[in-house]
Formats: sequence, C-alpha cells, structure tokens
Amino acid sequence: MIDLLITGVHGQLGRALEGLARRRGLSVEGHDLDTLDIRDNGAVAQLIGRLRPRVLVNCAAFTAVDACETDEATATAINGTAVGHLAAACNVAGALLVHLSTDYVFAGDGTRPYTETDPVAPASAYGRSKLAGERLARSADRHLIVRTAWLYGRGGANFVEAIRRQIDGGAASLRVVADQVGSPTFCDDLAGALLELIDAEARGVVHAANSGSTSWHGFAVEIVRRLGAEVEVHAVTTADFPRPARRPAYSVLDTSLMAAAIGHHLPPWQDALARYLEGPCAP
Repeated sequence: MIDLLITGVHGQLGRALEGLARRRGLSVEGHDLDTLDIRDNGAVAQLIGRLRPRVLVNCAAFTAVDACETDEATATAINGTAVGHLAAACNVAGALLVHLSTDYVFAGDGTRPYTETDPVAPASAYGRSKLAGERLARSADRHLIVRTAWLYGRGGANFVEAIRRQIDGGAASLRVVADQVGSPTFCDDLAGALLELIDAEARGVVHAANSGSTSWHGFAVEIVRRLGAEVEVHAVTTADFPRPARRPAYSVLDTSLMAAAIGHHLPPWQDALARYLEGPCAP
C-alpha cells in the first residue's frame, strides 16, 4: 500500500504534487501516458489493485481546448469515460479518488464567483468532457472533485511562459484579451491545497484557486511588470482572436468552501506569480 498514486504526473500540476508529497514524507508513485493509459480499464484495475493507494489523484487530462472541438470523442474518452475506470478501481481498493476538474463546466456568463452548487452548463467540448468526468468520479464511494482554473506551473507550456518567450524574442508590444476574467492559479499552491483537503477529509465538490481575479490582459501586464520589461500590452477583445472553442467570459470560482475546510484561502494571484517568476523557467 502507498499513500498517493498520481495519474498525469508529467503535467505541471502532477509534477508539483509529486514533489511536494515526497518532501512531506509521503510514499508516492506517479504515472502518465508512457506507463499508464487511463483509457485502458484493465491496466487501470491491475495497477490500482497492485498498489492499493490510500489516495489516487487524477491529474491526467486532454487539455487542448481547441483540439477538443474537433476530436470530442477522444476528449470524452480521456476526461470522461476513463474517470469511471479510476472510480471503479478505487472502490475495489478502498481508495479515495481526487479528481481535478475545471471552471469550463460553467457557462462563463456569470457576474459573481461561481459556487460549487451553481448550475453547470459547459459551452465547449472540453467543458462537456470534463463534466462527464465529474459525473463518473461521483461513482467512487469516496471522492473529492476539485475544480480549478487558469493553471500554470513549472515543467511545461503555460501563459506566463508564452508571455516571457515573446518578451525574450524581442516583442515591442503584445495584444492580449481583456474580456475574459478568471483567477490565475499556481500549481505549487494548488498542490498544497490538495494535500490539505485530503488531510481535512473533504468530500464532494470543492473549488480551489489563488485568491483574486483578473483578465488575461491584466495577468499579462503583471507578468511584464514583474519581469521589468519595456513592453506595451494592448487590450483586445475575444472577437479579435477567434478560436474554435468558446472561452468563458467570466469564470472566477468561489473558494469559500475550500477555505473553511483547510483554514485559509490560497495566496493572491499576484503573490503566486512573483514566487513562480523567482524560480527556474519552464523547459
């Protein structure tokens, strides 16, 4: 038996969670597509049956939002159906299933932070596939579904690194969407919240994100400022950058339930960004 099994361990959140759990002395095993395809029900059952983890944290996902529009079947297989395989295996092993979900399960047309009990109405294939995963995660006898948003972390491509690359490439100005609002969330902080929620025996659906909110434009302005770059950031609209998948205009998550469970909110997104930028760049 081990303390923690992580699927999607090569992703930014999976990496952060594995590192933090090991530093805290937990026994951890991580798998990704190279060693476990969670769509393979037999392989999932065999691995979880052998390891008998106390907790399984599912960070695996098909997160290419636009690609989901043209291949919703694959998105649903990974983000939806496969979660049912994990839930069934967790029931046999007696494990807690912690499943990561997203702000995209909401319509994105709200005017106040979304609570865990607000109606879901995904407007994209990605959102629909993640909602399917939530529903199947509930088939685990012991489950915790954690919705989060606007993730960035070490070891992969993300919005912060995209802005940094443009600056390093000599861009004199940037055009960034200003009519989409959310809460940028640092994977290191979310990883800590996940372990605290597990320790607090939280169950059901919980929202977890760094405190505060901004637009992608506001996020970019703060990145540029903290990097000390002389780059002008121009605000544009979503319509100026048409994409296959519809993005939520407003997807701020209410994290009061998380704070009640673990005793605190996560740090402000500006503080999280400063700590990320003090560390090594993503490869």
